[in-house]
Amino acid sequence: MTKIILALGVLAASLANPTNSSASELANSSNATLESFTMMPMIRSVSVSPDGKKVAILRATTKNGDYVIEIRNPFNLKKEPVVLGASKMMVSSVGFLNNEKIGVSFRQILEDGNSKRWVNEFAITDADGKGKWVIPSNNKRLGFFQIFDLLPKEDNTVLALTDVNDNRIPDVVRYNLDNGSFKTVMRGNTEITGGFVADADGDIRAARGFDRATNSIELFARRKGSANWKKIKTISPKSRESYDFLGFSKESPNDMYISANLGQDKTGIYTFNIETGEISERLFGLKSVDAGSIIQNKWGSLLGYSYTTNWPKRYFTDPNEDALYQSLEGLFPRKFVNITSRSDSDDVLVVQTSSNKDPGTFYIITNKQKLDKIGGRLPLLTEDKLADVKYISYSARDGRKIHAYVTTPNTKGPHPAIVLPHGGPWVRDTIIFDEWAQLLAANGYVVIQPNYRGSTGYGLEHWVAGDNNWGLKMQDDLDDAAMYLVGKGYTTIDKLAMFGWSYGGYAAFAASMREKNIYQCTVAGAGVSDLSRINATLNEDEFLSELQQPTITGISPIDKVEKVNIPIMVIHGDIDERVPVVHSRKFVTELEKLNKVHKYIELEDADHFYDTLFHDHKNEFYSNLINWLDNDCGLKN
Repeated sequence: MTKIILALGVLAASLANPTNSSASELANSSNATLESFTMMPMIRSVSVSPDGKKVAILRATTKNGDYVIEIRNPFNLKKEPVVLGASKMMVSSVGFLNNEKIGVSFRQILEDGNSKRWVNEFAITDADGKGKWVIPSNNKRLGFFQIFDLLPKEDNTVLALTDVNDNRIPDVVRYNLDNGSFKTVMRGNTEITGGFVADADGDIRAARGFDRATNSIELFARRKGSANWKKIKTISPKSRESYDFLGFSKESPNDMYISANLGQDKTGIYTFNIETGEISERLFGLKSVDAGSIIQNKWGSLLGYSYTTNWPKRYFTDPNEDALYQSLEGLFPRKFVNITSRSDSDDVLVVQTSSNKDPGTFYIITNKQKLDKIGGRLPLLTEDKLADVKYISYSARDGRKIHAYVTTPNTKGPHPAIVLPHGGPWVRDTIIFDEWAQLLAANGYVVIQPNYRGSTGYGLEHWVAGDNNWGLKMQDDLDDAAMYLVGKGYTTIDKLAMFGWSYGGYAAFAASMREKNIYQCTVAGAGVSDLSRINATLNEDEFLSELQQPTITGISPIDKVEKVNIPIMVIHGDIDERVPVVHSRKFVTELEKLNKVHKYIELEDADHFYDTLFHDHKNEFYSNLINWLDNDCGLKN
C-alpha cells in the first residue's frame, strides 16, 4: 500500500458547481426549515474508478430527487461531465465495478394486479454513457442479482449472488461484466443456504446453513484448495451467543477472522484456524461495547478493527492507514470522517464528513494535496439550523445503565420533550446525524434516543434483558429516559410525548395505554400493533425468526385499545412490506369504535424504509407531526 501523509499545508478547498441550475438554486435558497428537511438528498453517493481517472456522482436535479449520474474528471471537477439519466427509477447509489463499468442500484414500484410493492434492482452500464443498461436479473437463467465481491485481481469479472435454478436458495456465480455470461461456482443447497464468504483470491471458503430439526444455524468453512466443507459451529437459539465469520487472513489463508462472545459478555475478534480448529487469543475487544468488525483493504490485507461508542470508531494496526485518517481528522475536526471510495494508488480519495451539525458532505482529495468540495446531502441544513447532540447514560428504575443521545434545541429551555426509540429492536442507535431528532429540535423539542434493554452492541446480557419484555421493562426504560430529561431540567413533567417508527411505533402504541401515563400524546409510525403478526417484521430470515420469535412476548397493543388514555397519531405507508399496514388500520378501527382521540395518516406508495419516503411523503408526514405535537398534543401551549 502506498504510504500517505496528506500535505495539509497545501490543501485548498473549492466547490464543484452543480450542473443543474434548479439544484443549484435550491441549494443556495433560503427555504423554510421544513423544506430543508423534506427535500431529497442533493448528493446520494460518490465513487472513483480504480485507476482514479473518473468519478461518478449521483446528484439530484430537483427537491424531489430526479437523480442523474455525472461522470467527471476528479482532477478537474468543473470540466463538463458525461451525464447519464435514469428515468422511471429512483437511483439510490452508483459505484465503479472496474475502470469502465458502473453498477447502479435503484428502486421501482412493481404493480401486480391490485397490489404494489417496491423492488430493488441492479443495472450495469458503461461510464462513458455510450453503452446499454444491462439488468442481470432480466436474464431468464438468473433470479435476483447482488454483487458481493468485485474480484480486484480480475478486470471484468465479479462474484454475485443469484438463484440459477429457481429454488429460492442463493447460488454464487462469476459474472462477466463485458458480455453478461456467467459460471456457477457455488450452488446453494438445503444444507448450505447462504452467508457466503470469499477469500482474497475470490474462492468461496465459508458459508451458512440452517438445521430445521434443531432450529439452529450451522457455520461451514473449508481449507484453501479443498472441496470439502467442515462444520465449524452450531449456534442454538437457546444459547443466543454471537459467532460470525468476518473474513479470511490474506497472510495465513486457513485463518478466519471471527467475531464471538466465547464466554464473555462483549464480543471480541479472534482468528479460527480451519485445519487445527484452534482459536487465537482475543485480537481486539473492549469492556464497554461489542467489537465491530475487521477493516481490510480491497486486496484483503488487515488494516485494523472497528467498534462503536457514541459513533463508529476505528483502531488501526496498519501505520499508513492510521496516519492517513489522522491527517483527515485534522482537516475536519469534531466530525466523523470516512473514506467512501479510493483509487488503487490512493491518488484520489472520496471523503465524506458528518456530525450532528453536518448531514453529510462529500469531498475529493487528489494527489494528496488538493481538496475539492463536491457538495452536501442536505445543503439547506446549515450548521446554525442544527442542534447539539450529547451521548449520555442514565439509570433505569431497576438500576440498569442505559446509554442514550440527547438533542437539544438552540433556544433556551426547558423545552417540550420527545422520547424517540429506535426500530429493530435488536439494533442500536448510533447518532452522527439524525434527521428526525434534528427536525424536532429545529421546532423547539428536546429529544432523547435511548438504547433500551434489548438493543445490541452493549453486550449479550443487555441484549437478552429485553426478552419477553415488549411493553414491559423495555417500555420502562423509555419512560425512565423521559424522567431523566425532567430530572435534569431539560423539560417539565407536563410536556412529554413519544414518537417512534417500526419497533419505535410499537413502543408508541404501548405508551398510549400505560397506567399513570406520563405522556401528553404519542405518534406511532409504521408500528407493530399485533404481536401475533410479528413474523412479518422478521423479513423471512430463518435465523432471526427462530432466534427471536420465542422472545417476543409482552403487551400486544391491539388487544388493549380500550386502555388508550391519551391522544395518538398513527402514520403508515400503504405498501409497507416489513410491517404491513394492517397493523395500523386495525388499531385505528378499534380507536374509532371506542371514540378515542386520534389522527390517522396513510402515505401512498410508501414502504417501511426511509428510502421510500420521498419529498411529498415527508412534507405530509413532517407537517402533520409538528402540528400534532404543537397543537393537538398541546406541547406548545
